[in-house]
Amino acid sequence: MNFLQLPEHWVSRLGRHSIATKSKIRGHHKGSSRSRRFGSSMDFSDFREYHPGDDVRHIDWNVYARTEKVYIKRFLDEQEMRVHIMVDGSKSMKSKWLFVKQLAFSLGSIVLLNDDKLTFSIGQGEHPPLRRKGKSAQKLFNHFIATLPEANEKRFAEIADLNQSKDSTVLFILSDALEPLEEWQRFFSRAAKYSKDIRFLHLSDEQERQPLFQGDLRLIDDESSDAFNVSMSAQTINDYNRKRVEHLDGLQALCRRYGIQYMPVHIEDGIQHVFSHQLLKQKWIR
Repeated sequence: MNFLQLPEHWVSRLGRHSIATKSKIRGHHKGSSRSRRFGSSMDFSDFREYHPGDDVRHIDWNVYARTEKVYIKRFLDEQEMRVHIMVDGSKSMKSKWLFVKQLAFSLGSIVLLNDDKLTFSIGQGEHPPLRRKGKSAQKLFNHFIATLPEANEKRFAEIADLNQSKDSTVLFILSDALEPLEEWQRFFSRAAKYSKDIRFLHLSDEQERQPLFQGDLRLIDDESSDAFNVSMSAQTINDYNRKRVEHLDGLQALCRRYGIQYMPVHIEDGIQHVFSHQLLKQKWIR
């Protein structure tokens, strides 16, 4: 994984974990995720009385010998989890792109290593999504991440293609969320129709949170290409921080409104910190 600058033996570490969810497993094919239904896996659940038509192979004859009553064993059904990772591909993500790929690769690898189904898409859907299932797709996923184009789209929230998210068990959204709250309100409203377990990872870097610019500057918006002449005084910094807090509060309020789990991610913390101290601690993975 040198192309992603990940820690040594990172994939082996990922294989010990799985995506945690309380949502109903919707897949129709075998996987390693426990559904709430009963089936034919090797994991015992409980007993119930035998009824005509039940599979006689599930009768527990030891229980019959002790009680002279016929009971059958029930086993937990294991079905595939469907996970969609959607990445903001807008130009403002360029400075965060290596970390975005590290995080998306880590989440996607956990899905595949658990024999579950992964969908991976970027932004507005101009680039074909990846749809694969199981451990055998790991090498293909490595290549897909390695050849991802640079973030170069103009918008995300307003025009993101959510069609690939239909019936997702879990939907991960990775974005810096710099677009207006009105666009995020519409995005979350649409997303809530596609998955019952949506997790928003809000990415930011230190320069966005604490800008250190000084003097008279001409700033150009990466996405709109609009230019602004700004004098970076103490008052300007205070106004910026106030608006940033308002935007952050509004974003979190929208997540609560639509039942979306929210996690702030500081990219300078690094992938190991985010993995161990946030994803595991918040039980987004286990």
